[in-house]
Amino acid sequence: MFQFTATYTDLYQLSMAQVYFNKNQNQQAVFDYFFRKLPFNGGYAIFAGLEELISIIEDLRFTEADLKYLKQHDFEPEFLAYLKDFRFRGTINAMSEGEIVFPTAPVLQVEANLIEAQIIETILLNTLNFQTLIATKASRIRNVAGDKTLLDFGLRRAQGPGGYYASRAAMIGGFDGSSNVITGRDYGFPISGTMAHAFVQSYDDELTAFRDFAEHRPKNCVLLVDTYDTLKSGMPNAITVAKEMEQRGQKLLAIRLDSGDLAYLAKRCRKMLDDANLTYVKIAASNQLDEYVIQSLQNQNAPIDVYGVGTNLVIGKPNGALDGVYKLSFANGKPRIKISESISKVTLPHKKQVYRISTEDHTLIGADAIALANENSVSRMYHPVEPFKNLSIEGLTQTPMLQPIMQEGKRLYPEKSVQEVAAFSKKQLAALPEEFKRFDNPHIYKVGISNQLKEERDRLIAAHKN
Repeated sequence: MFQFTATYTDLYQLSMAQVYFNKNQNQQAVFDYFFRKLPFNGGYAIFAGLEELISIIEDLRFTEADLKYLKQHDFEPEFLAYLKDFRFRGTINAMSEGEIVFPTAPVLQVEANLIEAQIIETILLNTLNFQTLIATKASRIRNVAGDKTLLDFGLRRAQGPGGYYASRAAMIGGFDGSSNVITGRDYGFPISGTMAHAFVQSYDDELTAFRDFAEHRPKNCVLLVDTYDTLKSGMPNAITVAKEMEQRGQKLLAIRLDSGDLAYLAKRCRKMLDDANLTYVKIAASNQLDEYVIQSLQNQNAPIDVYGVGTNLVIGKPNGALDGVYKLSFANGKPRIKISESISKVTLPHKKQVYRISTEDHTLIGADAIALANENSVSRMYHPVEPFKNLSIEGLTQTPMLQPIMQEGKRLYPEKSVQEVAAFSKKQLAALPEEFKRFDNPHIYKVGISNQLKEERDRLIAAHKN
């Protein structure tokens, strides 16, 4: 994991913090993290990045080098002395990492003094927005790939060090492994790789290149067959090497296609392998894959066993960013609200709880209700923008989603592995009805607010407009 210091923030956070400090306004506050729009025009998102965030916040502090640097930017000595002993000592309530999440509802809630809450804002948004975006993209790809093996090949195309966390998020979203060695080392998931065209090109002939690779890397050996001519050169040479490996008591794992008509080539390659009695050799494919390309290949019954997904996964194409925000909802003993000309951007005041609604047998009905934290249940939920739309949820099971995960700056449970988070996410996604998972016009998951919360929001709007 990369090492962060508390200067991993925006200048305005520290500028505000100095004012709070100077004016002795460092009162307790509540901030909500949520997003307003689902990525990829999809029907759900996968919450990711929480474990990383908690680990970072637990150890977040200003180093001597940080303080020396900040002194150059007009921060006062008394404030810098305060920052020297800075630690996050607040409380965080959140949904579980890997949970299915939806717009408007708080996914995470920070309760701390204003300075602490503001200083962690940037790292919180940076971590959760990015990993949630990539985990959601990975989940969509897994949804169409079925039981095929999915590998993350995106590190070289990622935005700098973002590739490190993209690989982690991809595993949470359902991928099986990655070419990313350092992330595999740090998180303990499988790493996988083949060869580049440059390896084949560096030899005078393709067959010798394949032979040398198979001799020195016989375990999990995958041969890239499209450097020159897939069907006339690459495949015959790969079959020759596979037969030679058999004579040594070894097996070629797979051939890889990285260009051309993947469905057509995969079918031709499969026939050539089967005709050579190499039915165990798998076919891997890469080259600008995403959920739509893979869906097309699956619909064409392309005999591809392994998909290597790169650029489109790790940059979250076409969205590039999740619009997650961090908004103040309570401070100095009073509810707080941000008002906008657009009702959709008016924030929800107070400390809150989110209830997931299901039937007695825990079948999801496709609805979450946002309520005041002291409401134990909600009888009717109202659309946050169009209040004439409402839904009775009385008598249904209402599961509180925000649970304490950090108290007085310390995590409340043992760290979870990526594999544990991925298994949890898979279970949660399996419970989501299929209509929310489709690519075209997914069913809209209902997120509403309780009557008490609606009344409080409307009261504050009226008070600030008078």
